[in-house]
Amino acid sequence: MSTNRSKRGSRHGAKAAPSVLPATTSRRALLKGGSDRDFRALVHDLLTVSSRMELVRAHLGARMGVSGPQYSVLIAIAHLQGGSGVSVSDLAEALHVSNAFIASETGKLAQRRLLHKRVNPHDRRGVLLSIAPAGRIEIGEIGEEIRAINDLFFGALDAKAFVALSAAVGALVTSSRKAIQYVSAEEPDKLEAAE
Repeated sequence: MSTNRSKRGSRHGAKAAPSVLPATTSRRALLKGGSDRDFRALVHDLLTVSSRMELVRAHLGARMGVSGPQYSVLIAIAHLQGGSGVSVSDLAEALHVSNAFIASETGKLAQRRLLHKRVNPHDRRGVLLSIAPAGRIEIGEIGEEIRAINDLFFGALDAKAFVALSAAVGALVTSSRKAIQYVSAEEPDKLEAAE
């Protein structure tokens, strides 16, 4: 009986054709010899890098007592505020998120006295954001750790690779927006979740 079973198994195994899945992209530039294998490997690598960046961001945020997204908001304000502060819309554009997201998160951070919100003297309907002294202290206390992590995370890049990666990722930010718009046409809640 076990002999029959093994014969049946080998017969079925011999007849079973390997599964051929459709390519995951149709763009010729992303195919190598008609195969999407390298493209799929790139997507998996990008997901891994993204996940690891989220872990790092959450860690640095926790060191400051804030969430990962709030950490990104604080750091961006610190770099963009100049002498007078940064507007909600300029900050939202830099972080590729909605004005509503910035308004919500900066409201929480202002309550914790980590940043200042003041009326924009050039547009009284708008708000200018700047880091408060408590926020500067928090950022200063982890500045060395931020540098150490970034040096490790991006240590594989030389100057030429950095320029190429920056250009490629900038282009992906633009094209990924189109993909999100496509998805959101099918599922409207997806667009908000991506911000």
